[in-house]
Amino acid sequence: MSHRTCLSVVLAAGEGTRMKSAMPKVLHPIAGLPMVAHVVKTACGDEASDVAIVVGRQAEAVHKAVAPYAPEAEIFEQTERLGTAHAVLAARDKIARGYDDIVVMFGDAPLIEPEALADLRAGLVDGAAVVVMGFQAPDPAGYGRLVMQNGSLLAIREERDASEAERAITFCNGGLMAIAGEHALSLLEAVGNDNAKNEFYLTDIVSIAVTRGLKVTATEAPYESVLGINNRAELAEAETIWQRRRRRSLMLAGVTMTDPETVHLSHDTEIAEDVTIEPNVFFATGVSVGAGAFIRAFSHIEKAQIAEGAEIGPFARLRPGTQVGRKAKIGNFCEVKNAVLDEGAKINHLTYVGDAHVGAKANIGAGTITCNYDGFAKHHTEIGAGAFVGSNSSLVAPLTIGENAYIASGSVVTQDVPADALAFGRARQENKEGFGRRLREKYAARAGK
Repeated sequence: MSHRTCLSVVLAAGEGTRMKSAMPKVLHPIAGLPMVAHVVKTACGDEASDVAIVVGRQAEAVHKAVAPYAPEAEIFEQTERLGTAHAVLAARDKIARGYDDIVVMFGDAPLIEPEALADLRAGLVDGAAVVVMGFQAPDPAGYGRLVMQNGSLLAIREERDASEAERAITFCNGGLMAIAGEHALSLLEAVGNDNAKNEFYLTDIVSIAVTRGLKVTATEAPYESVLGINNRAELAEAETIWQRRRRRSLMLAGVTMTDPETVHLSHDTEIAEDVTIEPNVFFATGVSVGAGAFIRAFSHIEKAQIAEGAEIGPFARLRPGTQVGRKAKIGNFCEVKNAVLDEGAKINHLTYVGDAHVGAKANIGAGTITCNYDGFAKHHTEIGAGAFVGSNSSLVAPLTIGENAYIASGSVVTQDVPADALAFGRARQENKEGFGRRLREKYAARAGK
């Protein structure tokens, strides 16, 4: 539909009181991304689509959340909460610029899919003035019913106003709506507020359009696509749905997950073919994983890049700024932060490496720590290719260890180590014959034993 211009009006001004939160409802995240940003990303999927966002409380925060995904979106503030039609008309100036299609979306319905929007707009192509997105509800209680006749939508009937026959209808209103641009302002401006709440309801344009003899119809989308979020329980339900969708798409693209339900992904997680992911792995935002990598169980990865063939975990934590090279390895109970591991480097177990560069095929022994923070500033550790750092070593930054250097186990290294050198940074061992027995007797006497 690239030949048709489209304006997506995203309603994001609701108070969201049922979330019990100081933060606006639409800023609560799904997969690490505010739910309103999910909606905007979907709306921007069509290159011919412009976006208008109607905001209310904390308008600047909402604008900041969507700006990376719709930098040219225009923001309109609804200063009074007088209903959904009133909210759409907050973007009157944008609507009046003359678009073929106007699509009304909701900032608290983050699971909407591009295919559902395409079906909605297709109804306008077929000559409808208004197209409503509906869904089949196993239990329709509480939803507005879509009253259809011969393929046309006659009315949206709220349950309290429905007849017994209409209450039996399971085709329900999903909220999203497409309006032909040529009729949009005329229909919206005709909506009145003669109701119990004195609000202007968007759904009223259906009966107005029917009265005018205009074509009105409905499309059907999966219930999950139109799911609106009103409280924390529904937020968790939406997260579960999003995760299931994304895991499935990755597995179909060639990723192996041995226990998919335990793998948590973020909205921007990138995983290539032939990656294997064991159970209980958490991908926070900003993670990419190259082909053939192996992510073992109970690993937590955030803002990190993992190259092809690398191995992570189990029980590894990769913090922001970590770059793991080809066939490099970060093993169990290791934490890595703001560090680059070149090809084939190994940090196998019980180690912290931060603010460092580990050269190709270097080996970092168990219990090694880069002492990167002096209480005031962070400092860098440079470990050359092929270097060997013995177990239980402390590398006090700033520090450079040359290529193929060898650090003796248990060393505290405070000075640079030249290439091919052997560094000892520990006290000389001294054995005192019989002192063990004397200490044991002394301590026993002190304890009265």
